[in-house]
Amino acid sequence: MNPVLISLGPIDIYWYSITMLLAILAGSFLFLKTAKKDGYNEDFLTNLVFYGAIFGIIGARIYYVIFNLSYYLSNPFQIIAIWNGGLAVHGAIICGGIWFIYYCKKNKKNVLKIFDLAAPAMLLAQAIGRWGNFFNSEAHGPEVAKETLENLNIPQFIINGMNINGTYYHPTFYYECIWNLIGFVLLIIIRKKFKLKPGRLVGIYFMWYSFIRFFIESLRTDSLMLGPFKVAQIVSVLLFLLGLYLVIRKKKDTRVNRLKERTEENEKHI
Repeated sequence: MNPVLISLGPIDIYWYSITMLLAILAGSFLFLKTAKKDGYNEDFLTNLVFYGAIFGIIGARIYYVIFNLSYYLSNPFQIIAIWNGGLAVHGAIICGGIWFIYYCKKNKKNVLKIFDLAAPAMLLAQAIGRWGNFFNSEAHGPEVAKETLENLNIPQFIINGMNINGTYYHPTFYYECIWNLIGFVLLIIIRKKFKLKPGRLVGIYFMWYSFIRFFIESLRTDSLMLGPFKVAQIVSVLLFLLGLYLVIRKKKDTRVNRLKERTEENEKHI
């Protein structure tokens, strides 16, 4: 699989970069459309998404570099070479999430409501972004027979792409992409059919994604490690527990909370 989409003289445009750009644009478009329909101010949303994307990319890269520190200390100029891969979604979730919390608090918005709006968009973006791994021939599973992949009804072009130097590998990116797309549709349906308390939809997102990521990570051959443990599995367990807490927690419906929510609803239309 050629990771370069097109060469313009000395400049190479990589499939990975294009894929990540499409993921960010698709996720941002969906979030903005949903949040505007929900009544949030356009200026607030634009700043939230723009800087959220920037901090998400920075966080994704820093997270990856930290767990490959010896390599990047020896090759410091490679730190900025994100077109070669090396963006960890957990780093994006953490840093992007911190920005969302800060900016929502600054503008007196309900953080959990904003997270609920962002959850489906995140799954869509992650589903698209995983194709960057395909074009870079990375984030795959162990060796596997071609016949096994064919029996799983995996599209032929993916099977061909998983033939790396004469050896076939499990396309774990594809498994995760399909799971994320199913989760995306599920969250959209849940949001339309049920009136959930703030935080529950993003809680389902954390649980849905963390469940598959834990098991996918057990197959991957290029996992980030913390001693003998796979970092993504540790973080997946923590995020799953956070999601479970958000789903089952009981919110106290106090007079202060009701007044705060009414104030926030009024502020949306300002």
